[in-house]
Amino acid sequence: MKTVYLETFGCQMNELDSELVRGHLESIGYGFTSRPDDAQILLFNTCSVREHAESKAYSRLGIVGKRKKSGEELVLGVLGCMAERDGVDMLRRYPQVDLLCGPGELDKLPMLIDNVARTSSLGDDPTGEHGRVALAGSTSRRSAALSATKDDLETLDLARAFDPDRATSAARSAYVRITRGCNKFCTYCVVPHTRGAEVHRPPDSIVEECRRLARAGVIEVTLLGQTVNHYRYHHGVALTIDGRESPQIGPGLTAFRNEPLEDDDVTTFARLLARIHDEVPELARIRFLTSYPRDFGDDVLAVMASRPRICRYLHVPVQSGSNRILKLMNRGYTVEEYLEFTDRVLAHLPDASIAGDIIVGFPTETDEDFEATKSLLRRVPFKNNFIFKYSPRPGTAAISRFDDDVPEAVKKLRNNELLALQAEIGAAVHANWIGREVDVLVERKTNRRPADAHQRSSADARVSLGVGLTAHRGSEADARTEPVQVSGRTKGDLITVFDVADADSADAMIGRIARVKVDGSGPLLLRGRLLETG
Repeated sequence: MKTVYLETFGCQMNELDSELVRGHLESIGYGFTSRPDDAQILLFNTCSVREHAESKAYSRLGIVGKRKKSGEELVLGVLGCMAERDGVDMLRRYPQVDLLCGPGELDKLPMLIDNVARTSSLGDDPTGEHGRVALAGSTSRRSAALSATKDDLETLDLARAFDPDRATSAARSAYVRITRGCNKFCTYCVVPHTRGAEVHRPPDSIVEECRRLARAGVIEVTLLGQTVNHYRYHHGVALTIDGRESPQIGPGLTAFRNEPLEDDDVTTFARLLARIHDEVPELARIRFLTSYPRDFGDDVLAVMASRPRICRYLHVPVQSGSNRILKLMNRGYTVEEYLEFTDRVLAHLPDASIAGDIIVGFPTETDEDFEATKSLLRRVPFKNNFIFKYSPRPGTAAISRFDDDVPEAVKKLRNNELLALQAEIGAAVHANWIGREVDVLVERKTNRRPADAHQRSSADARVSLGVGLTAHRGSEADARTEPVQVSGRTKGDLITVFDVADADSADAMIGRIARVKVDGSGPLLLRGRLLETG
């Protein structure tokens, strides 16, 4: 049996893709290892959005290339956005790469691996391309809704098998894709080109997948899409030969308005959320990301307010506080529209948590533009912001339209200023929860033990055997009886840490919901005291 090492770079979309790939390969007999040195097949699921993730992937390709040069018989595959963006040119630039598979073609991966093995044993395929490449290419932007029925990637979602012991999160949490691709074409982003047009899955398929996950022990699902609130499925439009509904291309941006849609033949995002909540009561929590501010209707907020198991958390990237920069980014909204959206959120859901993304140093960004971004941060109670320095990404419109004219030193300075400002805002947001009780889905043990336990174990750890001589008195069994700190998240996605009696109690609590009284906080977390466990 061939053993596979699969490493994931980048976003939650890639994490879900990797989970689906792993389940698919395991179902046909492949084994997996967490150690690259033990694998005969190495697969890297790549991301093109951030330079750091891409650099790490290239580093891994170099390491495997050296192993292959030393004589090891390995199969090296590049999956995801880097494969789709670079195309077959990657095979020429990195001859150690054996196969390429884009994010829209992952169902073809077993065939690619088999083809590599066959051509290698026969000494065929001198170009390194035939039967080793599955990329969407020019077909990634389909124009007709019916053509999306030809997309076989849906079979991966429908056939997934969730193993809670192997999941990315031990907390019985799983991702569920509701849309793929993107139609917005922000100038700094390559996703519309690498993941293709926005394709929406049938609502019945999504609800059934959530139901299966709940039966497998999942208590929290996160609905994924580049723009989840653009989910809109028109029933009766995309059907298979046997009459079942299939994925369909999403409508253009002009189809979305803030007022509710009354057409019963359409499932909107609000209706999808309500269906999952009402039809899968075993799910304790339902999350979603990422949201787009301009088209987030009050109907979604009303569903969130009326369904207690839908988490009060919104990740809504703003990217800049300058209308001029937002226009250059092609974000499609103004600062005023973003603020109107966040005001509506807090009016409907006063206890909601809001998080965002910000890019500093976008081409032509001036000190005035940067000050506008700082003003926006002060205006919105962000629990956190993911703040990045702009870097030109191959395949984006920005790299050809704009010079990267903001000096690196200025980007770094502005990045640090925003991080410091966000720390102040985050500290104030978290401090508002002191004295309140929250439900925490426990995810892991932290690497830090409670301070009193550390002091006690340090004092008791050694016993004198003579002048200058000591011996360790503790044991692993002793360590397991000491208090342990665990970490989890509230419904508002606020990281919360608290102490439990010992390691066994901590292990038993992971994947369960605990009631915690908040008695302290910081810029990024809450600290509390355990009251009870559900």
